[in-house]
Order: sequence, then C-alpha cells, then structure tokens
Amino acid sequence: MPTSHTPTDPRGAAYAIGAFVLWGLFPLYFHLVRAVPPLELVLQRAAWSLVFLLAVLALRGQWAWLGESLRQPRRLRLFALTGALIIGNWLVYVYAMQSQRVAEASLGYFINPLVSVLLGVVVLKEKLRPLQKLAVAVAAAGVLWLTLMSGRLPWIALVLAVSFGLYGLLRKTASLGALEGLALETLIWAPLMLPALWWITTQHNGALASGPPSLVAWLLLAGPLTALPLLLFSAGARRLPLSTLGMVQYVSPTLQLVLALWVFHEPFSPQRLLGFALIWTALAIVSADAFRARAGRSAALVPATGAATAAAVSSAQSPRG
Repeated sequence: MPTSHTPTDPRGAAYAIGAFVLWGLFPLYFHLVRAVPPLELVLQRAAWSLVFLLAVLALRGQWAWLGESLRQPRRLRLFALTGALIIGNWLVYVYAMQSQRVAEASLGYFINPLVSVLLGVVVLKEKLRPLQKLAVAVAAAGVLWLTLMSGRLPWIALVLAVSFGLYGLLRKTASLGALEGLALETLIWAPLMLPALWWITTQHNGALASGPPSLVAWLLLAGPLTALPLLLFSAGARRLPLSTLGMVQYVSPTLQLVLALWVFHEPFSPQRLLGFALIWTALAIVSADAFRARAGRSAALVPATGAATAAAVSSAQSPRG
C-alpha cells in the first residue's frame, strides 16, 4: 500500500484511471447480458473469474500463498465472510443494472467513503473531527431527502455502500493481495456456486445451454472483465499516494451516473438532484478535511477515517461491483 507521501507516478495514474473507467463502464456490459437472470449472471461471473484468476496465478507461478492459507482456519473463515459480502454486492449491483437503477447504484459508490468513515467510528472506535461530523450529517440529510422524494429508502445504494465498506474493513486485516484474495474468496465458495451454475444450465436451460453464441461469448468475457480492472488498480495503488487514489475513485460512480442519465435515460428529477448534491457536498467536506489533516501531520499519524484515505484503503484490496 502507498502512503500519503508516495510520489505520484504518471504510470500509476494511468493504471488507476483505467481501472476506474472500466468499472464505470460496467453498466454497458450488464446491459448486453441483461437477458441472464441476476443470480445466474453472478454465478457465471464468479466461475469465469475463477478460471481467469487461476490462469494468471499459474502464469506468474504464485501458489505459495494458497498452501499457507489452507493451513490457517482463521484466514479461511475471514475470506469466506468477505467472499459472501462481495458476492452479495455483485448480486445487488447486477439487479440494479437490470432493473434500470444505475443512478442509485452509482450513489452507493459515492456514499461508500462516508460509510468507511462511520465504520471507523463504530468498529475501530476512531474519533470524528468536526468537519467529518458535518460531512456525515450532510450525507445523512441527502439520504433522508432521497427517501422522502421517492417514497422509499434508497436500499440499493445503501446495501452496495455498506457491503463494500464492510468488505474493505475486513480485507484491511487480511495479509493477501487483491489478486490472491479474490481467488481465495472464489475458491472457497466454488463448491456451492459451480454446482448451482451447472444445475441452472442443465436443468433450467441456462444461458450457456440455450443462449445465442454472442451472449455466451459475453459471459465468457466476464472473467477477464472482472479481473482486468482489479489488476490495473493494484498496479496503480502501488504507485500513487492514498489521497490521489481516493479522489480518482470517483471517476467510476460519475461515469455510471452519466450512463444512467444519457444512455439509459433514467428519470432524474431536480428534487433527486438535490439529494445527490448534498452527498457530493459531504464528500467535498470530508475530502478537504482529509487533505488538511495530511498537510498537518506525518503520514503515520493521518487518521484512516479521512474520506480519501478510507476510500483508498478499502478499495485497494477490493474488487468493485
């Protein structure tokens, strides 16, 4: 992981931006495979991701971590839990894509850094600075406003933000990198997911059995499309300061919001825009506070609850939706 004083490397910026652009364009991919039910699509994604990840690990000869992990029950329990969180995150994300709620999904990743701040307080017993308290209050007002305007809680955004925030928090305690961690999570759940995919395919005419060749090809690409931005992100994370990485992450939900409005033509009333504006204001406040704290302290003393730092730390070991 980079520190707050890691010098910016142009290659690192290119890698990180590439990763977040790919994640931001994911709604286009899910639109192409919208005929596949969400559960089956998540199973397909997990299966082909596992195939791709194992192939990459084989090419690199990176197997020492696997034997070590299998001898550590605590690590296996931890990655079983993080695997459940990321699979649940994927399932809700795919449902959002297929139910034309891309804007609400993007809101979840805008909220995520603020969830990381709250998790730092609730779980790690960290103290909020005054500006952080203000940011949380403004964000809460934004969520409340969106709830009142739509008549329902923006549950997709909240589930995505909380599940991803918890995933990042747990992965902070793990000793595996992003590539190995995702592979271990998928391996642990493979004994359940692969038989389920086989059953859907053979007994219920799943996409692999009855879909057109173009759809099957897109499904086979789910593995590389899942792992490629992760590999780009990992390369960028090693070359960029945390604060820069934390800010670049907003490329992804911003692109998703643009796609929701201009490509998928989702309704977006001025009242709804106000709710988003409140959350963007909260992000600006907490990001400014993080930069001010970084300027006034050494890297070792900057609290991990700053939005840029919290977002980067949680993202640095996490596959996105």
